Amino acid sequence: MNLIEHKKARFNYDFLEHYEAGIELLGFEVKSVRKGNGKLEGSHVVVRDGEAFIVGMSIPPYQPLNTPQSYDPERTRKLLLTKKEIALLAGFEGQKGLTIVPIALYSKGRTIKLSVAIARGRKKHDKRRVIKERESRREIERTLKNK
Repeated sequence: MNLIEHKKARFNYDFLEHYEAGIELLGFEVKSVRKGNGKLEGSHVVVRDGEAFIVGMSIPPYQPLNTPQSYDPERTRKLLLTKKEIALLAGFEGQKGLTIVPIALYSKGRTIKLSVAIARGRKKHDKRRVIKERESRREIERTLKNK
């Protein structure tokens, strides 16, 4: 079950590979995410010194009055991946035109996982083509449904 989803990611990027990562969160952040609060838009994953981090993800506090004064909702959070996966992500991150994009934050059992993908950004004409294909598919489905 997706708790938070990056809805525009599938439209703005072509995904090459998908990975599942754990994420380090504070207790009140977990409560906030389980409630559905948070934003993945504008965030990306970086690999530094053999560790992966998500930058730009926003998780507002669950109870603002009970949250520490020093809490930053946009703080950089560490991702939990194997060394092999981190090495692969670092290799892809170095390639021109590729980025590591978070797709969804979801619960798996008692843990919260982040789905990330290695992605290539779409150009404007690619986005138009996707919209045109979607519209034509809908039109075909409508005509078949009416007959």
